[in-house]
Amino acid sequence: MTFSIVARSDDGESWGVAIASKFLAVGNAVPAAVAGIGAIATQANANVSYKGLALAHLDEGATASVALQRLLEEDPDRDHRQVGIVDVDGNSASHTGSACYDWAGGITGDGYAIQGNILTSSEVVEAMERAWLDCATLPFADRLLAALKAGDEAGGDKRGRQSAALLVVRDEAGYGGHDDVAVDLRVDDHATPVPELARLLELNDLFLTATTEQDKVPVTPELDAEITALVRALGHDDLLEWAGTENYEMRVAPTGSWLDKRVLAILRATEETS
Repeated sequence: MTFSIVARSDDGESWGVAIASKFLAVGNAVPAAVAGIGAIATQANANVSYKGLALAHLDEGATASVALQRLLEEDPDRDHRQVGIVDVDGNSASHTGSACYDWAGGITGDGYAIQGNILTSSEVVEAMERAWLDCATLPFADRLLAALKAGDEAGGDKRGRQSAALLVVRDEAGYGGHDDVAVDLRVDDHATPVPELARLLELNDLFLTATTEQDKVPVTPELDAEITALVRALGHDDLLEWAGTENYEMRVAPTGSWLDKRVLAILRATEETS
């Protein structure tokens, strides 16, 4: 009742899972990942204990295939399970139990495991693999989403659409650098969950990632005068107060010496709509 991709980035620094299903809050049950260890998706008749167990096996040095073997040999209901795992080195493994409902199956390759059950056809996972391989130049989270979108457009879950999720981990990638969660987005109940997930990823990039050097706009005296007029028209004393109110702290210098070009465009747009 789910299709997913579990993968490691080509640079070996990120791990992630993208999933969609005709199931409420699929992001709660299916994915798990830890930076520097690996990632897993457990689905079909999901055994949520697989998440902690698999990551523990990987942390102890097991490869993806060995971790999967250990999970299955200890589970009397393994024929009802579907699992995808990618380890720290990008080794991948996937299992589809013989009792999973058609269409069910998976594909593995260097750094990725793609699997699904109750799908419209095998084209779903095949389209996901093509998109994953074709989108290697995209940022990792966007690449995972592109694969998920391809599966959705190829038919996805034959029962329909309800939820989707995206989890990406990288060392010190979390808010303020205090954990490894770069992206943790969930669409729990929606008519078009994958497009909604894409919208949320855009917002995640805007609000929860730091500005790159090339996107920093220096605040010159002339620009400072323009910004001051704009934020005061919105009822704020200065740029920093406005940025804090709108949650743009990661895209404005603490001293106000620069701001992100997208944030500047958003601020200028407020004049057009006021």
